[in-house]
Amino acid sequence: MLDRPADANAATGPPPRAPADRLAPQRRAQSASGPSAREIPGILRRRKWPFLLAVVLPPLLAIVALGQITPRYTATGTLIYDPSEYSARELQSILRVDPTTDAVMASQAEIVRSLPAAGRVAERFVLDRSPEFNWRLRSPSLLGRLRNAVVSVWQSWFGGAPAKPAEPSPEAVRHAVSHAVQNAITARNLKQTRLIEVSFTTEDPALAALAANMAMDVYVTSQLDTKFDAVKRASEWLRGRVADLRREVREGEDRIAAYRAREGLVQGVQAGLATEQVSRLNSDLLQARAELAQSQARLDVARGRGGAAAQAAISPSVVQLRAQQEQLAGQLQALLTRLGTNHPDVVALRNQLDAARRAVGGETGRVVAASEAEARAGRDRVAVLERSLADAQSQIDRNAQAQIPLNAMQRDVEASRALLNTVLERIQQTTQQTAIEQPDARVVSPALPPSEPSFPRSKLMLAAAAAFGVFFGLLLVWLLELADTSLRSGDDVRARLGLPCFALVPQVSRRSLGWVRVAEYGVYKPLSPFAEQLRALRAGLWLRARQPKVVAITAARPSEGKTTVAVALGRSAALNGERVVVVDCDIRQPSLAQLLDAEGKPGLVDCLLGHATLTEITQGDELGSAVFIPAGSAEIDAAGLFTSDAMRKVLEQLRAEYDLVLLDAPPALAMTDARLLARLADATVLCARWRHTPFGVVRKAVDLLEDAEARIAGVALTRVDARAHVRAGFADSEVYHPRYGGYFRE
Repeated sequence: MLDRPADANAATGPPPRAPADRLAPQRRAQSASGPSAREIPGILRRRKWPFLLAVVLPPLLAIVALGQITPRYTATGTLIYDPSEYSARELQSILRVDPTTDAVMASQAEIVRSLPAAGRVAERFVLDRSPEFNWRLRSPSLLGRLRNAVVSVWQSWFGGAPAKPAEPSPEAVRHAVSHAVQNAITARNLKQTRLIEVSFTTEDPALAALAANMAMDVYVTSQLDTKFDAVKRASEWLRGRVADLRREVREGEDRIAAYRAREGLVQGVQAGLATEQVSRLNSDLLQARAELAQSQARLDVARGRGGAAAQAAISPSVVQLRAQQEQLAGQLQALLTRLGTNHPDVVALRNQLDAARRAVGGETGRVVAASEAEARAGRDRVAVLERSLADAQSQIDRNAQAQIPLNAMQRDVEASRALLNTVLERIQQTTQQTAIEQPDARVVSPALPPSEPSFPRSKLMLAAAAAFGVFFGLLLVWLLELADTSLRSGDDVRARLGLPCFALVPQVSRRSLGWVRVAEYGVYKPLSPFAEQLRALRAGLWLRARQPKVVAITAARPSEGKTTVAVALGRSAALNGERVVVVDCDIRQPSLAQLLDAEGKPGLVDCLLGHATLTEITQGDELGSAVFIPAGSAEIDAAGLFTSDAMRKVLEQLRAEYDLVLLDAPPALAMTDARLLARLADATVLCARWRHTPFGVVRKAVDLLEDAEARIAGVALTRVDARAHVRAGFADSEVYHPRYGGYFRE
């Protein structure tokens, strides 16, 4: 039996329960980063067949397509666009006023492959008789043959002749052939040069060279025709334009003279006098406003709003009288402290004080009146100057407003006169243009018949198909990885659930099992990888800080192998000397009795209902010392039984009698019983089928168990394909590597 600390053996109750959300943040942490570089080879090994299929399929399709394509040949010639340059400005072509830019070169390239040029090429080589360019001469396509077959069947069944499509006119046929030839011509400007490459693509290499040369000849010969027509049209237009401009200049000068006479505008002198008058009025206005401010300040001081020093500077007499008044007031106050109010000296001094006050008031009124008169005079002068300045400024504004239309008319006349001079000069240039015009382009390199087809380029297409296959394979593998939401390794469990992965229980092949059941395989093969992973699961539970005695084994959904793990784990622990009991708590769909051949015998439900004792429902194991308790045959609400006192008493009795109590719980996602049992257990082990159960289902089961405050000890991945897991390249696949073959015995 595994050694355990004394306090663990003596413990009769479950270890203290941690808060349900203590590990929740860690368990909800999922790997946000993509696969690292060292994981890519493992991913490719897992998905090698889809990857190889995606890599091989595009090149094969490309080979098949190349065999069905008719080769096409492209002949290329080169011409240079070189506008004529003349030493004398008068002899320059009117078509060359703009410099040669990329836009000009692009336009010339489009002229080379224009529809009229394509029509001349088609006419020269009678391409309307070629099925390649005349669609009416081609054999019907697969779709056309299918349509004809449908029409024939319709006629045979329902009779009647279908309406024949109208025959296209010769003009429509020529137009369609010209468009086909235009699509076969390619013209492009070589960057940073004046060279234009002209190409023609067709199924005949000799025709390709002839047609390319013909397209260049058509472009060169059309240059002179275009220039002659342009010179002729320009001369006619310029002569008409001269007459119009002369009439515009004459009418404009007449309008200017009439406007000046009507508005009385005189140039130079009147504008200068008005400006000088405004300047003088501004100066006088500033001086008058300064004097008004001084008068207003003296008036404020006279009214007593200034300080003593200011009043003394403006009216010394008022200050002297106020000083006498204050002196008499002080003497009166002194007498009143010693004498009565009716004393002759007091009465005399009071009379003197009244006389002083009257004198101060009279002198102050005289000063205020004088200051007010001076301020009124200043305000009147300022108002007169402001009106004069406004009148002068208004006159200047009226003159300026009248000058605006005059300036516009003068500009129009000057523009018409300048344009007239330019047109007259251009007429002199165009009169000499016709005799000296030359084409602006010439052929530099004629087209030669090509020796190799330009399409299809087999090597390039095969290389592109191979590259696309690799890219598509990588994309397919990446999409398959994204679509695979199952748990594939212990690292995946730890990264996405935040829970330890105790074991990777392998899938035992039927050949290895023979007549043995999976739950019995660990007993018959104690040195097999299957048995070793069961021991790893037991060690994971034992290595916890408080070794649990009651362990609930559940899964997210059915067919995850939880019952097999519970039975096999119990037998493995019993082989190590532990006292183990496995209790089938999946009452609605029990399976333990079937594994033990104990159908119809009393079980846990009978004990909880009081119909049987714990000893009566305990079943021995013929393969070892482990004991089992089946679910029982009664059908009843299990939730009420698992929350009853009878269930707690049964668990207490099992704790006292056994070292390890394994509860085979129903699936946690759909059944409430699993959460109740997980709450009663010391620890819970969640079984998840390797590369089968979606992560979202497992995550939901974990959340439900955490909501029930269950202690989820870890996860066991079941039914692991050892060979596929080794090829996947995960770190924990090392346990199945052939290098450890000496440690195991199958």
